[in-house]
Amino acid sequence: MTTFLVFQLTFALVLWNFLLFCSTSADDVVAVEDKTIQNEEKQHSDDVNTNQRLQEMHTHEETNDREDAGKETREKGELMYQEGLKLINNSYKKDYIQAYEYFKIAAKLKHKDALEYIGFGYLFGDYMPQDIHKAIEIFEDLNKWGSPRGQLGLGFVYSSGLHVNSSQAKALVYFTFSGLGGDPMAQMTLGYRYFSGIGVESSCETALQYYKKVAYSVAAEMTSGGPVVQRIRLQEEAEHPNSGHTLLDDDLLQYYQFLADKGDVQSQVVLGQLFYQGGRGVPIDHERAMHYFTMAAESNNANAMAFLGKMHSEGSPVVPQDNQIALNYFKKAAERGNPIGQSGLGSMYLYGKGVEKDVNKAFRHFTQAADQGWTDGQLQLGLMYLSGQGVRRDYKMAVKYFNLASQGGNALAFYHLAQMHAVGTGVLRNCHTAVELFKNVAERGHWADMLMDAHRLYKEGNVNQALVKYTFLAELGYEVAQSNVAYILDQDEASLFEGNENYQRALLHWTRAASQGSTVARLKMGDYHFYGHGTDIDYEAAASNYQLASEQQHNAQAMFNLGYMHENGLGLKQDVHLAKRFYDMARETSGDAQVPVTLALVKLGLFYGLDVFNKELEEYIHFFGRLDPRLYFGPKWDMYLATFFGILIGIIVIVRRQR
Repeated sequence: MTTFLVFQLTFALVLWNFLLFCSTSADDVVAVEDKTIQNEEKQHSDDVNTNQRLQEMHTHEETNDREDAGKETREKGELMYQEGLKLINNSYKKDYIQAYEYFKIAAKLKHKDALEYIGFGYLFGDYMPQDIHKAIEIFEDLNKWGSPRGQLGLGFVYSSGLHVNSSQAKALVYFTFSGLGGDPMAQMTLGYRYFSGIGVESSCETALQYYKKVAYSVAAEMTSGGPVVQRIRLQEEAEHPNSGHTLLDDDLLQYYQFLADKGDVQSQVVLGQLFYQGGRGVPIDHERAMHYFTMAAESNNANAMAFLGKMHSEGSPVVPQDNQIALNYFKKAAERGNPIGQSGLGSMYLYGKGVEKDVNKAFRHFTQAADQGWTDGQLQLGLMYLSGQGVRRDYKMAVKYFNLASQGGNALAFYHLAQMHAVGTGVLRNCHTAVELFKNVAERGHWADMLMDAHRLYKEGNVNQALVKYTFLAELGYEVAQSNVAYILDQDEASLFEGNENYQRALLHWTRAASQGSTVARLKMGDYHFYGHGTDIDYEAAASNYQLASEQQHNAQAMFNLGYMHENGLGLKQDVHLAKRFYDMARETSGDAQVPVTLALVKLGLFYGLDVFNKELEEYIHFFGRLDPRLYFGPKWDMYLATFFGILIGIIVIVRRQR
């Protein structure tokens, strides 16, 4: 029994161990299987991560390659652009043609600033064929990048309707964004539009803010009285070619150079000033100015010494800034009583340049220069009185001297007067006057060079290019540009527009120029309404414009036209007495009106005499009615009579001269 019990226990123990072994083996198998699965999943995950890392590395390499290529493109574009700028800014020899070749390369590499040059190059035809369509495409690309200059270009084409449907609303949007981006020409355009109420409600205060910004930037670049801006009116040039306001003839310039090289001091000074300030078609050239001033200074010419002092005081790429040399030249000129030298010496003492600062000496030298009418001396006195530097602050004296300097054309004097009128310092605040003065300064910015560019193009026969440049400046508010645009269109010399559109556009620009005080433009407005050019015939509107030209600007032609309209009852009450009055006024106003007025009065007297004669002899009206010259000579009898009397007067004049 005992043995059997032991056997059972032993068997149970063995069975238990066997079952435990089996259970452990199953768990181990499951664990092994789980571990195998985990290893496989980990391997798969590692493979995925490896692939992702490889893909990321490949993408990163591609990105780096693109960035490197983009960086290389940008660097090349910038290099080409800078090479172009060097050629434009070279003080010794500018090469615009080669510069624009560099800009073209940079533009193809998407260099924004180069694209701006190329866009306006296509617009104006500067150093490349004029292509307004390409210009518009470039402006649109630039606009996508937020370029203020590109927005300015789009504003111009939509405003002028060049190869696009004109839209003043779109133009205003583009001009506004460009102005907000800081473009001074867009700000000028906005100032003019708000001042004149073009496409917007007129607002002097808004115009003041725009013009003030531009005038500030222009004045900040000025070193003295400002650049000379040549304003040539094409119509006046055509009617009076020898008026003296045209370009300096090459033969005359060469003659001056010949005299200067022969030792003529006066010619040397004239050429020096011409190359120093520019004007009359002669570009600024400080190297040549220095040459001629030096020649004249060697002959002890005070003006030449004074200008050499200015050049050394201001400094330039051609003439290094040197206070000591400037001081010596100013002293020599001032000792000879030269106002330019006296003013320059005053500046040296005022700012302590090369000498110990002494405001009293500065004031004395400025006064000596101002008393001789030198505008810079007057300007400096105005500034001293305005700031109270060295003198008791006196706004009225400041206004006095700024006014004197502005009468001599000093741009900085205009600027300071504008500031005083804008805030009411020393004068009653006057927004309109302030805007006019700021506008004067703004129009002396570097963009004014386009006036002479446009004139040169016109004289060379490139009328379309000239018209686009003049139109661009007209949008900026230049009255002379508006008049010239109207004149070119009036003469039908350009091919940008067709048919009656020329007259319509001309009338628009005559109207804008007239609103800025142009007598010729006001007279032309009357003519356009009288003859129906670009508008319907409107004798009353014609008479209204003639009256404005007559009353406000004392124009003899307008007076003559009013006489004719009163004589014939066109737009005005028919009145022989008023007709004679206007004819007489025209003759008194202009000597050129003598002959036409005489003929008109003869005709008027004859017509009036016949009219009175017929009225007083009504009982013989049947008989005397036959005296009506229209029965014998037709409706144009007065033209024949005027021609007859013209010939008669000519014969009388010739006979009297022979005696």
